[in-house]
Amino acid sequence: MWKFSGQKRPDFAIEPAPGQESVWDYPRPPAIVDCDRLVVVAAGPTAIARSNRAVRILETASPPTIYLPPEDVDFACLTEVPGSSFCEWKGMANYYALAAGARAIAWQYRAPLRAFAAITDYLCFYPGRVDCTLDGERVEPQAGDFYGGWVTADIVGPFKGDLGTGNW
Repeated sequence: MWKFSGQKRPDFAIEPAPGQESVWDYPRPPAIVDCDRLVVVAAGPTAIARSNRAVRILETASPPTIYLPPEDVDFACLTEVPGSSFCEWKGMANYYALAAGARAIAWQYRAPLRAFAAITDYLCFYPGRVDCTLDGERVEPQAGDFYGGWVTADIVGPFKGDLGTGNW
């Protein structure tokens, strides 16, 4: 049973340096926070999205996920692919790839649960499957094939999905 809610950092958490955030200080249930950084998503030389109006979703033990408004995404680059998943906080997600039959690179909530209505139709991209930057800093992907967290130098963990976290 999960016992962490962002109220108390566990002993194994990395202590953040000045200017850093610990994912262990993020709340559960998650919070939606405006992102004041320039977000760019690309596949090779092709820009898929560019936004300075994104939001971060912060959840205990996970790097932030960055959601971009649909107006800032070039949907001509994307193809909706079969499959869905359910998040206990946000609801049912659908997925997009660069081509039919290809691996998903992004997801979206068309009808999120009420608490997350602010991200209706916003897209979040997997930084391990496309190139993602925040203010020019290359984003590293969160470990684990399922997770889509955006790891940058200002975020410390350990993170859900890292080796040895399967029981979290």
